Amino acid sequence: MREFLRKNISVVEWVLGALAVVLPSIAWLGRNDLNDLTLYDIFPPLGLIAFGLMWTHFVMGALRRYTYVELKQGRLYTTISMGLVLALILLHPGLLWLALYLDGYGLPPLSYMDVYAAQLGFLALGTVSLLVFLAYELKRFFEDRKWWKVIERLQIVAMIAIFVHALGLGNELRLDWFMIVWILYGITLLISSGYTIVHGNKEGKNGN
Repeated sequence: MREFLRKNISVVEWVLGALAVVLPSIAWLGRNDLNDLTLYDIFPPLGLIAFGLMWTHFVMGALRRYTYVELKQGRLYTTISMGLVLALILLHPGLLWLALYLDGYGLPPLSYMDVYAAQLGFLALGTVSLLVFLAYELKRFFEDRKWWKVIERLQIVAMIAIFVHALGLGNELRLDWFMIVWILYGITLLISSGYTIVHGNKEGKNGN
């Protein structure tokens, strides 16, 4: 299995990326009428797709460690997917904020309190996670700092928070088959993150 993955690591990466885009799109199309879309209909799948693409980064990071394949073999995928993720995590809340503003509710947090009073906890998880993900964009400036490891670990926490955020707010998760997909996301995210942390700790000890 390790040798198969090593030889086909790029294929696996692109297939997972495609599934991360296609599956939420299918779920969204199954719940929406394309002839009567509003901003409230458009923003949800953007978050699901962004999560899926970020999930592929965690899974592929673990697989690369497992197969001893360097990142340079997946640089194109990483560049494209990270660009998409950045755009999507900004558009996902941005379109919601715009829709609420156009409907006269103002901007967050007041608009959230008026419209989503019973779901503020789930919204807070999404907002905090957005800030953590945006902080990762500063990697090029601070990745050599000792405290940067904390930012990297917080990415895992933010992913778990988004997982819960979607469970509380995601209409697409009402579809049984997509809920199964989402649960698989969560399980493999934890496994991949755990493997990467343990493997990284072992490398650190061996390097000392």
